Parts: sequence; C-alpha cells; structure tokens
Amino acid sequence: MGILDAGPEEPKSRALRYVISAVALALLLGASMWYFLRYTPEKHTAENFMQAVATGDTQKAYQIWHPHASFSYQDFLSFWGPNGYYSPIKTYRIESAEVPPKGGTGVVVVVEISAYDPFPKSEETVKSAQNREVQLWIERSDQSMSFPPP
Repeated sequence: MGILDAGPEEPKSRALRYVISAVALALLLGASMWYFLRYTPEKHTAENFMQAVATGDTQKAYQIWHPHASFSYQDFLSFWGPNGYYSPIKTYRIESAEVPPKGGTGVVVVVEISAYDPFPKSEETVKSAQNREVQLWIERSDQSMSFPPP
C-alpha cells in the first residue's frame, strides 16, 4: 500500500469532523454577532435622545441625559434647546460608536446633526456642508450621557 492510497474513511472520524466544524461555525457566528452588536445599547440611547431633541421634547431629552447634579435644565437648554448651541436640529444620523483609545467606562457615539428634513444626501453639497458632528459620551453602567472628556 502506498502513501496516497487510503482506505475508506471510518464513520467515527467523519462524525468527529462534523462536530468540530459545527463548533467552529458556532464560535465564528457568536464572535461576529458580538462584534456587530457590542454598542447597540449605547446607540439606542443616543437615538432616543436625538429623537427627543429633534421633536422638541427637551424634558424627555433631559431625562434621558441623566444629568449630573451640577448640570441644570437651563444648562442643558443652552446646548440642546430651541436656541441652544446645536440648534436647530431637525434630523440626525448616528455615524459611529467606539470605546476611546485610552479606555474608560463609556462609549463615544458620534452623531451627525442637520437643520434640514429629510437628512441631506451627499450630493446636496450646500446642505451637507452645514451638517455638524457631535460626540456624546454614554456610560455603559447606567446609560447616562455627557460630552466626552478631552
């Protein structure tokens, strides 16, 4: 019998091969799902917040923000109110979410805001040029929000 001449495969080794393949596939699918869904709670919090701001419900947005005791409602309105720093906000788009390179207990969610409804397409250069990016810090433990540390 030569090196390349092999006999019929035994049933035990075929079953083992399928079990190992199934376990590897399950691990790969699990890792892929974790990677793509790892910031879903923070993105959902940012989306709820921006929806409340865009509809003008600043009370609800302030509650979602979970402000620190030193950040009053008037302080909040100076940023997110009808005449605030980021006003007017009609539509938004969540761009990305990531943990800062130096680590931390939160996630930085980058949101692009626009004063136009619907959100301007990239071909609409005049409207798109007026869009602004806002970085929001969302704590993983309690989903409280603030601006990211410098």
